[in-house]
Amino acid sequence: MDKILLSTLAYRSPEEVFPYVRSFTDYPRYTDHLKEVRVHGDGDAGSVYDLELAWWKLSYTARSQVTGITPPNSLEWHLVNNLDARGEWRVEAEPESAPADVETASRIYFEAVYDPHSADENALSLPRFVSLDWVVKKVEPKLLDEAEAVVERLVADIEGRKREIELTVHEMP
Repeated sequence: MDKILLSTLAYRSPEEVFPYVRSFTDYPRYTDHLKEVRVHGDGDAGSVYDLELAWWKLSYTARSQVTGITPPNSLEWHLVNNLDARGEWRVEAEPESAPADVETASRIYFEAVYDPHSADENALSLPRFVSLDWVVKKVEPKLLDEAEAVVERLVADIEGRKREIELTVHEMP
């Protein structure tokens, strides 16, 4: 299993941050590769989200289920189709990290644990002569850039303005 664990600061309280983390339907604004999100449920634990992804000549719909929510600190999820993956968005108060002109701060963590080789090749319509291993080798190096873009745009939404963020990489494959 591979693991990605990243974090950054948002200059808001966990109570102000968590609704943004929880709002999966807004995620297409944060990444160029997520085209649409459809929700099945009320957004609480048990809700399922169809995440339509597109990259290069590939398109794929990941189905993610929320497995646990503890506002304002944790949202756990796992994929329920074609790939062994699970993760968590975690928000922790970190007021001591706020700059002098800011009232408070929270650390936002994104964690994903996945087995890239568990992907069902039949779920992807791969172009002729393109293997799943080739796709994995091309996608994995892009994950950090993609994660940074998502987190930067998420923080801009939370704070109401864009700023340069510091992404801390705690663990990466």
